[in-house]
Amino acid sequence: MDGALSGLRVLDLANLFPAPLLAAMLGDLGADVVTAEPAAGDDLRRVGETRDGRGVAWTLAARNKRSVVASDARVADLAAVADVVVVNQPQDRLAARGWSYVDLAARNPRVVYVSVTAFGASGPLAEVPGNGSIVEAFGGFAHLNGDADGPPTLPSVALGDTLAAVAGLNQVLAALYARDARPTARIPNAATAPGLGSFIDIAMYEPIVTLLSSALVAWRPPALPPHRRGSRIAGGVPRNVYRTADDRWIALSGPTDAQVARVLDVIGLHDDADRDRWRFAAQRVGAEGDALDAAVAAWIHRHDRATVLARFRAARIPIASVNDLADLVADEQVRARGSIREVDGVYFATPALVHRRAPEIGEHTDEVLAEWLDS
Repeated sequence: MDGALSGLRVLDLANLFPAPLLAAMLGDLGADVVTAEPAAGDDLRRVGETRDGRGVAWTLAARNKRSVVASDARVADLAAVADVVVVNQPQDRLAARGWSYVDLAARNPRVVYVSVTAFGASGPLAEVPGNGSIVEAFGGFAHLNGDADGPPTLPSVALGDTLAAVAGLNQVLAALYARDARPTARIPNAATAPGLGSFIDIAMYEPIVTLLSSALVAWRPPALPPHRRGSRIAGGVPRNVYRTADDRWIALSGPTDAQVARVLDVIGLHDDADRDRWRFAAQRVGAEGDALDAAVAAWIHRHDRATVLARFRAARIPIASVNDLADLVADEQVRARGSIREVDGVYFATPALVHRRAPEIGEHTDEVLAEWLDS
């Protein structure tokens, strides 16, 4: 594939999901990604749902990769000619195999070495294992997610894993640019020397904290920290999911003063008393915010989904159907933009450009050793 990263060599020494997903994303952009597996294969092959005998998570995280089974020393030889090495184990454990940053950078000073762990490579929890679910709890997301009177709720998708992969991708691209285009530059979270590679330390909980930035910046001790609000947000009314007359759900978010004025027009509460009651954001809090939310919900519940969408879109209020995956795949907007692509009966979200299926164990050992090491 002649992508933006064509010619870049990536060695994936990680297992399970977030770090391998980062490596797969580099493959989406055209990099030559090789995953080094144990003889029994990566554990991700056997975790979670399967389809046709193949783990679904493996299908996702191993796309655009070639698989190698080789000795630790031979894998270190591959790292010596790689541009990027991806790991997800503590450095002392990797050192026992000759795969630590110190080991590999001694042979390959230009390597961009990215470590993806739950709590990062420093601090009192550096050696503590974790995964996406753990960092979703530790990073504060689960506490803020769910019904106001319900328990903390973990998401139903791999949020922490995916955020960590995206954060790692950004850091790797920045490190490569700093190495090759701006060799005197410094990048955050990277120990680097001018013109050389980097050690990039991704703590998976930190992208979760970034996700909570709006809540974090609004909180001031000694006030109690924010609590779950269902689909509501503090000071943002109307913003919720609402049931229509034909038993469908829509999401609406129009909390600015100008938007609220147009919302009131749509739902027929446009006399002077109504406008004065909810004119400014400071008035749309507490019981008054609840009252406005209830008024919007009542109007929506009297109309079918098509009418609701048409009326609010005509008023330029942000609104959309709450889609399940079948709705999403079939949606005209998604289809027009190619936002989801089907490859061999599997759906992938773009920009995943799948040009190579997930490999069998060790399928490419001989060809990778020949191409990378001339052996």
